[in-house]
Amino acid sequence: MLDRLDHTLRRSPHHPAVLTTTRTGAVRVRATRGELAELADAYAAALRARGLTAGDTIGVAVRPGPRALAVLLAADRLGLRAAVLDPGAGPDVLRARLALARPALVLADATAQAAAGWARPLARRARLALPDLAALGPVATLGPRLPGCAAPLDLTAPRTALPARPDGDGDAAIVFTSGTTARPRAVVHTRSSLAAGMRAVTELVAPRAGRAVLGGTFFVLVPSLAQGAPVALPARPPRVLARQLARLRPQSTYLTPPQLRAALGAGARFTGGVWTGSAPASAELLTRVKRAGAAEAWGVYALTELFPAAAVEQAEKAAFTGDGDLVGTPLPGVEARRDPDGELLLTGPAARHRYLGEDPDPWVRTGDRARLDAGGRIVLEGRRKDMVLRGAENIYPGLYEPALHIPGVELALLVGVPAPDGDERLAALVQPAPGTDPRALREALAAPLARMGTARPDAVLLTTVPLAGRSRKPDRAAAASKAAAILAGRGTDQGPRGGAR
Repeated sequence: MLDRLDHTLRRSPHHPAVLTTTRTGAVRVRATRGELAELADAYAAALRARGLTAGDTIGVAVRPGPRALAVLLAADRLGLRAAVLDPGAGPDVLRARLALARPALVLADATAQAAAGWARPLARRARLALPDLAALGPVATLGPRLPGCAAPLDLTAPRTALPARPDGDGDAAIVFTSGTTARPRAVVHTRSSLAAGMRAVTELVAPRAGRAVLGGTFFVLVPSLAQGAPVALPARPPRVLARQLARLRPQSTYLTPPQLRAALGAGARFTGGVWTGSAPASAELLTRVKRAGAAEAWGVYALTELFPAAAVEQAEKAAFTGDGDLVGTPLPGVEARRDPDGELLLTGPAARHRYLGEDPDPWVRTGDRARLDAGGRIVLEGRRKDMVLRGAENIYPGLYEPALHIPGVELALLVGVPAPDGDERLAALVQPAPGTDPRALREALAAPLARMGTARPDAVLLTTVPLAGRSRKPDRAAAASKAAAILAGRGTDQGPRGGAR
């Protein structure tokens, strides 16, 4: 797939590759195919000149767009593996992840570095919090450099010494998922598993050359560009996104369920096929998308460990009358089964090779309870994990709860509470130690809450944490029910100032 992309980029260098939009929805060319290929070559030569060789790890803290894609193409060219660093994870989590991945070099744009430095107060308003990257190892800046940023990656290195793309398989990407700050967990994909995932996307969506696709992820950019279709990065403001869709009229659109809901609320109209994942997509949401003009509306079941795994179109999902959430038939090559406890297990060519620091395992444990119906379709019956899904974001409580256990706190839990729009709110139940001043405790919690980045809870409730079992462990299910009652105004045990923050 990446070989084909490289050929496509160089075959028609003046054709648009990555598009953006103005506030009026007008289309702007962010990078042509030739510019993207040129940037990937320059990055590869620069990384080679810094002494990086096949098997080395680079950290990537770059916003989605041409630079991020060019870095990944350069890494593939040299046989490097890219550790994707999420600026919204919070400094403590990110520091632990860097320690596990041990990158030889971190590539960061000026925005990521500013969030860790002089712009930290502004970044906190956007729920971004980063450690000082330069204190954790070598850093190079991609793109325009701002005061206080690391030196830029030298793009003047000669390109005659670039090696051929490595033969065979090998690690390609590290993507962090769950774990704790003490023991982070990361998915390791190989070149073959990434290629299999991108082939699956190509077969599922069938992008055609010439007409734009709207979406911003690696699994959208590479298959679409390889087929000769330019890719437009979605606008963030819903009204602007609605205008962008009207002007662009994309052949295919990839948006998360929260993005779709916001776009529909802004009066967006759709064309061609619409694909959504990263969070549950109800039949009602897919139906609204088709009523807004889409020829097809698909829900995609995918995991970091295996993308994509299954898909279902609106008509099939709307016709489903059984219990549970129909997510569709496993895609070609994907095998599904249940373990004795009812957890869904998946395997296939696109499955991750292993978790970093662990032995390979062909079967992916999804953490979802599920059944397979008579037609082999996957029907989800609820999550076994403690993971909270807010928007299109996976939040693992175990990553952040330790930071809430400051002096004056006896117990603290993070739980998900269903919201009226089908999303979840994140609530922190904090049980004060006897004699603790509630006002002082809230003030003391401000710092650890600010360090949680995009995982910051929607509500902080000072209350007792329910316990269960002979060992009297915190009861997450009871805690979630209690939080829901408090937030709905039905709870009586809120503690001092127990409402939302």
